[in-house]
Amino acid sequence: MKNPPAAMPCSSFLIRLFLITLLYTFMISSLAYIHPEAKIGENVEIGPFVFIDKNVVIGDNNVIMSNANIMYGARIGNGNRIFPGAVIGAIPQDLKFRGEETTAEIGDNNTIRENVTINRGTASKGKTVVGSNNLLMEGVHVAHDACVGSGCIIGNSTKMAGEVIIDDNAIVSANVLMHQFCRVGGYVMIQGGCRFSKDIPPFIIAGREPITYAGINIVGLRRRGFSNELIENIHNAYRIIYQSGLNVSDAIEKVQAEVPMSKEIEYIVSFVRESQRGIIR
Repeated sequence: MKNPPAAMPCSSFLIRLFLITLLYTFMISSLAYIHPEAKIGENVEIGPFVFIDKNVVIGDNNVIMSNANIMYGARIGNGNRIFPGAVIGAIPQDLKFRGEETTAEIGDNNTIRENVTINRGTASKGKTVVGSNNLLMEGVHVAHDACVGSGCIIGNSTKMAGEVIIDDNAIVSANVLMHQFCRVGGYVMIQGGCRFSKDIPPFIIAGREPITYAGINIVGLRRRGFSNELIENIHNAYRIIYQSGLNVSDAIEKVQAEVPMSKEIEYIVSFVRESQRGIIR
């Protein structure tokens, strides 16, 4: 018996191509607009009325829901969920912006809820950055050149101005207003409705009106596996900083002299010492 015709492998290839095309038909809505120069990874679901501009790079396993806008300069990692109405990569709300080439960079496994806006950078830093494993709730605004770390939760309608920095594992409640150039330390808890124009050091609770130090974030630190000894050392450091009556420089020297050093205490010392705007009191 003769061998089968050589055309069989080609037929198999065409079947696979048809199946891939069918898969993408279901995953990418025909009602979405994707610029031909945009780079889209594998297994990306794109809903109806999504707009994806040129000079956009999107990684694998993302879900981009209806009416989201992914604009020029957006860089999106893997495994993100972007909800309806979100806008990533719009030009900065900064009158100094002159159309320079900048980016808005999103890491992996973020949940970006409805109507979140993440503007791209300016000439100042060149990029706005959101790390990985964050939850940005409805209506959050991340302004130009801001940097949000990883593992953060940012509550509904919280607004951060240009060049704000939020370190890893911070929890910021709803309707918080952040002045430009402020820094928020890691593992903090910020009460809803607060506004501030100074830095918030790590591991604390910040609240009241006007905003002030309200103790350390004991529940959050325990949930993150901090030992009782380490929590007590952090507490002692902040007793010196906030309750000793010393000025900040002298308080930091006293912390270094009296509190056992660890990377967490060193973080507090360097954060307070390097603060450009001063810390909340």
